[in-house]
Amino acid sequence: MAATLGTVGALCALCVLGVLGVLGGVVAPAPAIAAPVTPRSDDEVVERLPLRTASAQERARQRAAQKLLAQRPKDLGLALSAAREAIEQARRDGDPRPLGTAQAWLQPWWNDPSAPPGARLLKAMVLQARHDFNGALQELDRVLSTPRLPSTLDAQATLTRAAVLQVVGRWDEARVGCQRLAAPPYSLPHGRACLLELDSLQGRGADLQQSLQALDASPAAPHAWLALLRAEGAERAGSAGAGALYAQALSLDDGVYARAAYADWLLDHGRPAEAAAVALGNPSSATTLDDVPDALLLRVAIAWQRSGHPDAARAADQMQDRFEAAALRGDTAHARERARFALDVRHQAGTALQQAQLNWRQQREPADAVLLVRAARAAGQPSAAEPVMALVRSQALKDRRLEIQP
Repeated sequence: MAATLGTVGALCALCVLGVLGVLGGVVAPAPAIAAPVTPRSDDEVVERLPLRTASAQERARQRAAQKLLAQRPKDLGLALSAAREAIEQARRDGDPRPLGTAQAWLQPWWNDPSAPPGARLLKAMVLQARHDFNGALQELDRVLSTPRLPSTLDAQATLTRAAVLQVVGRWDEARVGCQRLAAPPYSLPHGRACLLELDSLQGRGADLQQSLQALDASPAAPHAWLALLRAEGAERAGSAGAGALYAQALSLDDGVYARAAYADWLLDHGRPAEAAAVALGNPSSATTLDDVPDALLLRVAIAWQRSGHPDAARAADQMQDRFEAAALRGDTAHARERARFALDVRHQAGTALQQAQLNWRQQREPADAVLLVRAARAAGQPSAAEPVMALVRSQALKDRRLEIQP
């Protein structure tokens, strides 16, 4: 979170669904269905969906899933399997619909104060993906307070909680969870990688690249995530090799998060045509923007405008339409993307600063810090970046892009 209008850190996007597999998780893939939504009026835009048509096989699978849900609406094992698969699909495809699917499977336990910890954990992941970080933390705290919690759920909840805490800038608390996972009885590479990322953010410890490369030698290591951590660490350090590391990460996982991260690096280094190609994935899709995920369409709009592409205005207008549709739904969770759009596409520095400040109140990753500093400078209000300065001082954030000395 993760990926439609907005992304969260690589820890959230790539790793939190992986620990159950490492520990021998108890859930397996199952069919997923679409959740029903009732509009408040005939004019309300509920969701702007990609126009791609499901294959006959996918439609048959959906019908089978709908039948299963109707027949077994309170089958906990089936619900957990299906919801987990839907969350992973949302992350992979940058499509918000599977999050509603996950909630539909979990609905019998969604508001149940005595819901089993497995249902609470997946509810927390849905809330996390929707940027409801406080709600996610509340659910995770309830999971972790469960007596005799199975080790698989404990490890997964601990890592997910660390991911959310890192996103909102509570690094010391995130570190506690990472340390638990890195130490016996878990001794998970996920925990060690989490600690290495926090060390890198705060300028601590040994060389990040060397440490992550050594960790990657473990067969149980989350290799795609480690590749992204290496790329992001190199970018924060100002290394010229960051681009090659992003390309390597993309070769291991071509999901929305990795593509957006690499496209951002290319944009920052004056290579907009390449950024658009990475965001689109397939050059032939340049004329069919409807099925490009929102986070990637934003990068396309920026890249095409900077490169003078003939369809730049079309991409910008479609991005604007998606923002307006989100506003009609009452969606205010993706201020980072609104700020970037205002700053880099519409060149409305005042609006960009307003949205960047709103975003900073929600999440505080390095990308959010860089965005607030850029917007404040563009708006001629450098003092508006003081919250970033405060984080740099309190957490010892190290990022060459900020051009700030603690």
